[in-house]
Amino acid sequence: MSNIKIHVIHTGEVCVAPDLPFGGDHSNAVKASGIFGKKEDRLWLPVSVYLIEHPKGLILVDTGWHRDMSPDGVFDKKAQIKSLGSPLLYEVNQGRIGKGAAINEQLETMGVKSSDIDYVLLTHLDCDHANGLKLVADAKNILVSKDEVKFATKLTNRVRYNKEWWDGVPLTEFEWNGTDGPAGRSYDLFGDGSVRLVNIPGHADGLFAVQLFNSEGEFVLLFSDGGYARKSWEEMITSGIAADKEAQKNSLAWIREQSLDLNCVESLANHDPDVIPHEILL
Repeated sequence: MSNIKIHVIHTGEVCVAPDLPFGGDHSNAVKASGIFGKKEDRLWLPVSVYLIEHPKGLILVDTGWHRDMSPDGVFDKKAQIKSLGSPLLYEVNQGRIGKGAAINEQLETMGVKSSDIDYVLLTHLDCDHANGLKLVADAKNILVSKDEVKFATKLTNRVRYNKEWWDGVPLTEFEWNGTDGPAGRSYDLFGDGSVRLVNIPGHADGLFAVQLFNSEGEFVLLFSDGGYARKSWEEMITSGIAADKEAQKNSLAWIREQSLDLNCVESLANHDPDVIPHEILL
């Protein structure tokens, strides 16, 4: 009998240059930014979050865009620049979120209050994952890896990250307590192996996948931006935004191994255009 339910939810879209998600090993930050690329070549990709009903608590993985990105539910350049805090970041990551699609709005439709959420898990602090954090700031626990906070606050990452997205929110910075994954760093959320946060560095130092197990050993892998689509691990296509390209390749190889495991029920990237909102019973 299934005892974990995973709701795959889309909270708007992000518009990026093709090199950002699928640039491969020979891409670079300039190509991935799309600043000098053709606007007509850019891709609109979904921004996913996941609501998990677990016997030990209600869990939200990532938060998507804040409503103030699209106050009227349509593309709004001025509002986005203000929300992101950077005209340059807007050029790299444009976004839109329709009416009713912000995470707090969707939770309300589902009959869930943000204060009901036991854990918000921030896989990393990029804008399309953490921009909407203040919409669920009254959740009981908000977790992010200590490595990611350290990475996000480096002077060299000031353009990529904006601490205003989480400033004033009671974050809990956790340290790894396990050795799973490509980097030998993981965190067992409940201490029973059912929810594992597995460090998959490369795209960002503190990035983690969420691996959910049932009592039969079957699992679902939510690998965030460890790859941008199923084809990322199938064809071993690294993304154009990488803090450490070799670490990123090692993480993608681990994602591929896990995704091909016979016990893997589903393996999902955060921005896969082929993934539609649905429910998974584990």
